Amino acid sequence: MAMEKITYRPARDEWAYTFGGRMPVAHLRSGDVLEVATEDCFGGLVRGPADLPSQVCRMPYLNPVSGPFFIEDAEPGDTLAIHLISIVPARDWGVSSTFPHFGALTSTSHTAALQPPLEERVWVYGIDRQAGTVRFQATESDHTVDLPLDPMIGTIGVAPGGFEARSTIVPDTHGGNLDTPELRAGTTLYLGVNVHGAMLALGDGHARQGEGEACGVGVEIATTTTLAVEVIKGVPAMWPRLETDTSIMSIGCARPLEDAYRIAHHDLVGWVESLAGLETLDAYQLVSQAGRSPIGNVCDPNYTILAAIGKALLPSADPAYAGVHSRLRQSAAGLR
Repeated sequence: MAMEKITYRPARDEWAYTFGGRMPVAHLRSGDVLEVATEDCFGGLVRGPADLPSQVCRMPYLNPVSGPFFIEDAEPGDTLAIHLISIVPARDWGVSSTFPHFGALTSTSHTAALQPPLEERVWVYGIDRQAGTVRFQATESDHTVDLPLDPMIGTIGVAPGGFEARSTIVPDTHGGNLDTPELRAGTTLYLGVNVHGAMLALGDGHARQGEGEACGVGVEIATTTTLAVEVIKGVPAMWPRLETDTSIMSIGCARPLEDAYRIAHHDLVGWVESLAGLETLDAYQLVSQAGRSPIGNVCDPNYTILAAIGKALLPSADPAYAGVHSRLRQSAAGLR
C-alpha cells in the first residue's frame, strides 16, 4: 500500500542548535515517512567568497538542525531506526571553507602551537544534479575538477539522556554531528532512545565529503531529505549503528581517535557475534581480517570512526533487528 508523506518546512527562527532541551515541532508515528527541509552548517549565510564564516555567522548559532520530531511510542530502552530514502540538494551550489583554529592540519584550542592560524577562505561548488557532479574550482589557479555528487546528512540524532542538551556540533552516543559519508540515501541508522519520544533532529547536509573531513567542512548544502522511522521496542543501542544493503557498521565517537576506533570495533564484534552465532574471538578474528574502518571526522569535539563488515561474510546471520532495513526500504519504494 502506498504511504503518505508528512512534510515539514521550518521557518528561519525554528532551527535547533542542540539535541535535547527543545520542544517538538511535530509528532510522528512508527512507520511514518517524513520529508523535511534542512539548512547547511552556516545557516545559509555563507554564499560566496566574501562571506567569511567568522564575519557572517555568530557563535554558537552554527550547525542548525530541523526538529526535534517526537516519535510516538518511543521510550528509553528502545531503538529508533531511521531509513534515509532520499537526500536532494536544495540549491545548485554548496560551499566549503577554512577558518582559524579549526581543522585537522592547524593548531586548535586542544592542540595549541606557536604558529599563525590558517587563512580564512571560502570555496563555492557548483552542483549539477542531472550530471551528478560537484565542481571544485581552485581559488588561486584555474584548476577545476568534477567530483561525484554524493549527498549525505552530517548531523542526525536524538535527545541524550539525563536531562542533557548537547550542541549539534558534538557527536556521541545519541548521534549528533557524525559527519560520515555513509549517511547517504539507502542507509538505515539505528539510535538508542534516551527520552520519551526520542526527539529526532537532523541537518548539516553535504553534497559530498572526503573521509575524515580534513579541513572540518564538507561541501555544505541545504537539502530536502526524506526518511522513514520505525521504533524497535525493548532493544537498546549503546552506540549508533548503520545498515546498508551490503554492510553493517558500528560508530564510535571519542577523543583520541584510538578510543573511537575501539568503541566502534568493540560494538561491531559484539554485533557480528550475536547475528552470526559466532564465539567472541572468532567474531573478533573475522572483523580483524575482513573489516573496514571508514573515518567520519577528525575535527569535531569528538572524533568519529566506523567499523564495517560485509553482510555476505555472515551467510548464516539473522537479519539485523528482524529485517527492519529491508522492510523500510520496501515501504519507501511504495511512496507516491
